[in-house]
Amino acid sequence: MVSIAFTGGGTGGHIYPGLAIVSRLKQLFPSGMHPVRLFWIGSDKGMDRDIVENAGLEFFGIPSGKLRRYFSLQNVSDVFKIVTGFFAARRILKREKPAILFSKGGFVSVPPCAAAASLGIPVFTHESDYSPGLATRINSRFAERVFVPYKESAAFFAGRAGDKICVSGNPIRPEFAEADPAKGRAFLGLECNERILLVLGGSLGSREINKLVRAALPELTRYYTVVHQTGEGDDPDAARGIPQMPVERYKPYAYFRDEIPHVIAAAELVLCRSGAGTIWEVKNLGRPMVLIPLRGSGTRGDQVENARLFSDAGAAICFTGDSPEKLSALITSLAEDPEKRRIMGEAKIAEQNAAAFIAEEIIHRVGRRNE
Repeated sequence: MVSIAFTGGGTGGHIYPGLAIVSRLKQLFPSGMHPVRLFWIGSDKGMDRDIVENAGLEFFGIPSGKLRRYFSLQNVSDVFKIVTGFFAARRILKREKPAILFSKGGFVSVPPCAAAASLGIPVFTHESDYSPGLATRINSRFAERVFVPYKESAAFFAGRAGDKICVSGNPIRPEFAEADPAKGRAFLGLECNERILLVLGGSLGSREINKLVRAALPELTRYYTVVHQTGEGDDPDAARGIPQMPVERYKPYAYFRDEIPHVIAAAELVLCRSGAGTIWEVKNLGRPMVLIPLRGSGTRGDQVENARLFSDAGAAICFTGDSPEKLSALITSLAEDPEKRRIMGEAKIAEQNAAAFIAEEIIHRVGRRNE
């Protein structure tokens, strides 16, 4: 039996694209070859295990330390976690003997990539953002192939790493090809003529977006039923008592799971962060976006870059203010301009069927290794 290992995690954006490739591998793996076994190495804490196991994949947890670009006393303890994670991953890979390791990035992916290289196991890695994160930069040293979403992304890799670059686009889960607005409305309990503004704060939610949206609700609910993914730690009663806001026009949810493609398909407009996975999935369904990128000293600026790229392409409008009134005015202008929304929804972003492309590259490499 051929085994293929996956790694990555920390957020859904480092897991869901990998699961899209898993789905394509299950469809594309040649029937003439031995059955394929797929498994995932991720963080032993956080959401990684739940997401992967809910997708029907075997999961192995390892200790993981965060890679920080700034000084923190936590860096000291996290160095030990990274070293421990390396040896834990090495034991798993040595025991399971995968033909290849595919990394979707995130800080948890570095120890497995280093461990695979130490065992002579080929490594492929993928970067979702316009510019590579620190984990991808490190993993590129161990990788045979580095997949990037845009041709412009290749400029961030120099020397030997530059020779490994392959422009692939971003993988999108196959469930999005079957997204049904009617199913989304049924899940939300809304009629077919109800206009929906969908608010997504990422898999962990966003206090900034939550605060802005709730302050703007009286104006937003004049046009839309606001469907709001708030994050697990949010106060579900936070919007109660807002004056002039019809309660039935506001639907908060802690987190969306399998229903998310249908909910996005049902939306007229999407307000969200600009994590690569989210914006590619929303764009795949042709929905116009208002993007509020994560920014500031605690981020490397990748979401700002993603938002700028989609804004320049005409697929989104970037909002970086802190005024609920200005956000309300922007949403109102789009609510009253169907032609603008249509143009945004139809704007082109350079992309291809990344999940199928990468899956075929993996199969090709596994075939060469088994010759």
